[in-house]
Amino acid sequence: MTHTPPSSSPSAPSSAPPPDASSAPVVAGLLLAAGGGRRLGGRPKALLSHRGRPLVEHAVRVLREGGCEVVHVVLGASAGAVRERARLPGCVLVDNPEWAEGMGSSLRVGLASLAAAALPVDAALVSLVDQPGIGAEAVARVRSAYASRAALAAASYDGKRGHPVLFGADRWAEIAAGATGDQGARHYLKAHRDAITLVDCSDVAEPYDIDTEADLAHLE
Repeated sequence: MTHTPPSSSPSAPSSAPPPDASSAPVVAGLLLAAGGGRRLGGRPKALLSHRGRPLVEHAVRVLREGGCEVVHVVLGASAGAVRERARLPGCVLVDNPEWAEGMGSSLRVGLASLAAAALPVDAALVSLVDQPGIGAEAVARVRSAYASRAALAAASYDGKRGHPVLFGADRWAEIAAGATGDQGARHYLKAHRDAITLVDCSDVAEPYDIDTEADLAHLE
């Protein structure tokens, strides 16, 4: 299943209607995988090789093993090549034509895709494609922090907030409205720090990024 939004700038998503109260909440994985790898010589991060396959496949598998049955993946740099080379069955692939503007645009596109999904989604668990040191156990821990459609939770590492981050659907519109440049949801999280449930994942994950040539040593 493939969903490609129009090339114009996506508007802030409106939350999908709440599902029947008797149904189990749906926490969807939202993988931001649009980066062009500027400091990696222009190699798209989604296509970096990890354990013999594109890094995006590993990131999707982590979300699924952590309990996210629904996974939306935001693509940007070399989106066509990612579709051709990566095996991502069952994922909703979303193109972000404005990926070069930074993470904020990808977050907006991803939340809009979740809000438009046929199956109502109660929360988005957001992860980044270039953090292979964060595995399924960290995802499962943060996912378990879901309490309502107003939930706000994040992994923490030695007391510092990191990814993955969980956004209840009632918060999506406001988060998207403030997601600009490379800041993503940083301003929103700072403004709502008292509402965030921090989930310590220091013992099960390492939150390093693959940003430079030196960082490639983390890949297998």
